[in-house]
Amino acid sequence: MEYPFMKTRVNFKSVPNHLNRPAGLIFGFIFLVFCFTGIASAEDKPAELGIYEKLDEYLPEGLEFVDENYNKVDLKTAINKPTVFALVYYECPGLCSPLLEGVAEVISRAKLNLGTEYQVFTVSFDPDEKPKLAKEKKANYAKLVKNQDVENGWRWFTGDSTNIANLLNSLGFKVKKEGQEFIHPASLMVVSPEGKITRYLHGTYFLPFDLKMAVIEASEGKSGPTINKVLKYCFSYDPAGKKYVLNFTKISGSLIIFIAISLFAGLMISNRKKNKNPINIK
Repeated sequence: MEYPFMKTRVNFKSVPNHLNRPAGLIFGFIFLVFCFTGIASAEDKPAELGIYEKLDEYLPEGLEFVDENYNKVDLKTAINKPTVFALVYYECPGLCSPLLEGVAEVISRAKLNLGTEYQVFTVSFDPDEKPKLAKEKKANYAKLVKNQDVENGWRWFTGDSTNIANLLNSLGFKVKKEGQEFIHPASLMVVSPEGKITRYLHGTYFLPFDLKMAVIEASEGKSGPTINKVLKYCFSYDPAGKKYVLNFTKISGSLIIFIAISLFAGLMISNRKKNKNPINIK
């Protein structure tokens, strides 16, 4: 059986010459890449998720929070030694627990004296969370730390929306709330005794050596570049599937661009082969 389209003859001579040239293919390639990049950027821009490192910048004055013992604290004043910030929210169902477990583990393993050589500030970026919850969380994670002064060296804070926003902006830490949960990166920020941002440690697992070097650098007011900038995000809970699902927005955007590049690279190679071996179709 023959179909109408099987009898159709293609006359390549009618195709505009510029489409047979590499320049035309390159132009088309650039056009599509910009289109796909624009789509990916449009998806990413509203969320403003991630960490925008602000090395060598200083925390502002007047960051007022409440610690787990209901004491009002100006964070800038409380920073009198190298300080490690862990930004979380205490009722996080995903990434925050592994992050805090990683903090507890590295505190135990690092050959540093918590409370004297450095301190850790865990700060909730959910304004609805209160000191009572901070105290409960501290008690839970303190059990994971061995042979360190957790009571004085690891403080847990809550605050209002204004102070939280100021702290997050000063550290370059961007989050997004979806329903009752937050999508956010995982990282520790190290600050010098003068409040200068000197190091970012990304992820949920931290090497004792990395922490020690970060604390030493902070004590000297020296900043260091971040080697590992691969960020992890909290899973969003899917009520229907009763499971956590990843956000593939950035992955899909990169994949689209990669496919576009591969496609047009193949077309350019194919076009060059045709120019070397022209085929006349009548």
